[in-house]
Amino acid sequence: MRARVWITSALIALTGVAAFAHSGATGIVKERMDGMSAMGKAVKVLTPMMRGQTPYDAAQVRASADVMIAHAGETMTRLFPEGTGAKPSSALPTVWEDWEGFTELAKKLKSYAEGMKLGADNGLAENAVQQGSSMMGGTASVSMGGGMMGAEQTITPEMLASMPVDMAFTAVVQTCSACHQKFRAEEK
Repeated sequence: MRARVWITSALIALTGVAAFAHSGATGIVKERMDGMSAMGKAVKVLTPMMRGQTPYDAAQVRASADVMIAHAGETMTRLFPEGTGAKPSSALPTVWEDWEGFTELAKKLKSYAEGMKLGADNGLAENAVQQGSSMMGGTASVSMGGGMMGAEQTITPEMLASMPVDMAFTAVVQTCSACHQKFRAEEK
């Protein structure tokens, strides 16, 4: 739980820094930065809801998931042609050195956002536990060590759709964080 809060907080902080970093960006670099900002804003809207600090709104979850779906997967990777890593871009050379890893994370992000959208009506894990839900076989926790449910298992949108939505949200923000750690330069 603490890891999820930390990751989410870090993503929110990076959203503000990213807005400043966009000055001077043009063309495809600006387009990808705008897409990343849109996803960051979606995370920022959902974070207090996932923490139980604001009322849960399934329609807002679906709308935010739609933003992420629209900017993830192939839409994201097409915005990273070779030679577009120079400033003001924050992309590290590892994007192109490990293209397979980068595209895998972009695909996962889209898939996890799709699962979050599909599971929007499930509500939060805390509510599922209180209601004695059978989601996830009666448990409300997901092992995050090495990725959701272990590194080898592929998590599908349908699997996430059967879970409390904050678990799908956690998968989304962990994917964002993993991508930023490996493929994005730290903002100064």
